Amino acid sequence: MAKNIQAIRGMNDYLPADTAIWQRIEGTLKQVLASYGFSEIRLPIVEQTPLFKRAIGEVTDVVEKEMYTFDDRNGESLTLRPEGTAGCVRAGIEHGLLYNQEQRLWYIGPMFRYERPQKGRYRQFHQIGAEVFGLQGPDIDAELIMMTARWWKALGIAEHVSLELNSIGSLEARANYRDALVAFLEQHKDKLDEDCKRRMYSNPLRVLDSKNADIQLLLNDAPTLNEYLDEDSRAHFDGLCSLLDDAGIAYTVNQRLVRGLDYYNRTVFEWVTNSLGSQGTVCAGGRYDGLVEQLGGRATPAVGFAMGLERLVLLVQAVNPEFEPTRIVDVYVIASGQGVQSAAMQLAEKLRDADPALKLMTNFGGGNFKKQFGRADKWGARIALVLGEDEVKAGQVVIKNLSTGDQQTVAQSEAAATLRTLLQ
Repeated sequence: MAKNIQAIRGMNDYLPADTAIWQRIEGTLKQVLASYGFSEIRLPIVEQTPLFKRAIGEVTDVVEKEMYTFDDRNGESLTLRPEGTAGCVRAGIEHGLLYNQEQRLWYIGPMFRYERPQKGRYRQFHQIGAEVFGLQGPDIDAELIMMTARWWKALGIAEHVSLELNSIGSLEARANYRDALVAFLEQHKDKLDEDCKRRMYSNPLRVLDSKNADIQLLLNDAPTLNEYLDEDSRAHFDGLCSLLDDAGIAYTVNQRLVRGLDYYNRTVFEWVTNSLGSQGTVCAGGRYDGLVEQLGGRATPAVGFAMGLERLVLLVQAVNPEFEPTRIVDVYVIASGQGVQSAAMQLAEKLRDADPALKLMTNFGGGNFKKQFGRADKWGARIALVLGEDEVKAGQVVIKNLSTGDQQTVAQSEAAATLRTLLQ
């Protein structure tokens, strides 16, 4: 017998029982995005490899270790997208969306990184991101953070996430800080692990992200980026903090927060949680004013963020079990008797005409009333419509509330209005 083919490790199937809550969460996120004037952009899953090397940085974990890269039949190096910002910027430049205009864009879809699969971290994962182009003040940074805070309230998880902020300054400020940090690390080279020694000259700011507890202890005595901030970046960050204070959004300034991608400047932020075991990042982003020019466009200020949906779903399920998934079926049509099935299907079509948003399913495969009511329960229906030969002859239908057991008989012409009342 042929061996079963299974899903690739770290790339998961999401079955109907899973996708119901995904749809509810995604719907909530999209509704908030629309209320802030964002428009969706749909991007390719595969991009040219140089796009990510130039945008993310050659000496980053993502580019060095995690990208799914391959040569196509023409010998061109292609990569499954590991994140969404680079592709969004590429599309904006290619289609003339960015020059001398403001754009608010969001995207959603699968991303790919070769990582060790674990809870909330997979090789294929889903991400939603938002990007704003053409605005450089701290006010838009603040509004993006305020929008994410509105997400947490809508999802019922606001008490379980906290905001961390930092400014990593201008390119010049970071270069000055980089020199100071390298000098410090050279003095303590004997205490560095191999990973930090490798990064010390190629990308020393990534040492600040080390998960090694001994390295973090050593860094307590290291110079901080804040000491090297240029005045413009300092004023920008102070302005952001002031706006968040006015909005009542609590935050912690984390001077070791640098983000793992090279394109960031000035504002960086993360929303983190302790409700999934060890502290995990739920949503992260920042400002990347140089990326558009770096990828061949005209200099354009930009700021954005992205969020992994797998981790968000886990968090909502962990801390807000009352957050109901999208119901697959509201109404289940039960039919029994000679010639009744056709009448049931016609009634179902008329009800869909009257209310296109109604989630209605007709029983197929026969069965007695007990078996059909069991199927209605299995699908999670709130209401059952019952048709027998007598109801068809009289032009009526029995409407039964499956939660309370209450039922009433109404004319089929009144069924749509009755359902609207019961399903409010």
